[in-house]
Amino acid sequence: MDTIFIRELRAEAWIGIYEWEKLKPQTLDFNLDIGVDTHQAGASDNIGDTVDYGKVVERIRADLKDQHFHLLEALAEHIAGVVLHDFNARWIKISVAKIAHMRGVKLVGVTITRERTGVLAGVSSMART
Repeated sequence: MDTIFIRELRAEAWIGIYEWEKLKPQTLDFNLDIGVDTHQAGASDNIGDTVDYGKVVERIRADLKDQHFHLLEALAEHIAGVVLHDFNARWIKISVAKIAHMRGVKLVGVTITRERTGVLAGVSSMART
């Protein structure tokens, strides 16, 4: 299995449970590893045969504009579901972190790994917890 990766993506998000967090969006740091089979894209040299990482970034930013998440875990689950379902990835590992959220801490966040069930059997249902 091959991996397409996106590193140090910065995006604004409405996130948090505390009242002061709800006053303005926070800048988050994202790192994604997206499991795909790139054999076809390597042979065809066609973006349609792989995951278009530009479209993944656009989608993440668009989704974050219109939604509020209380927890980083919920935000990570949302993005994992989008990438697995809408971009047909086989698996995803995503880290989402708040930047300088606490004194003396550069990043605080969560990393999750999710995969589509039935990929080997050709079933396209999505595993989400």
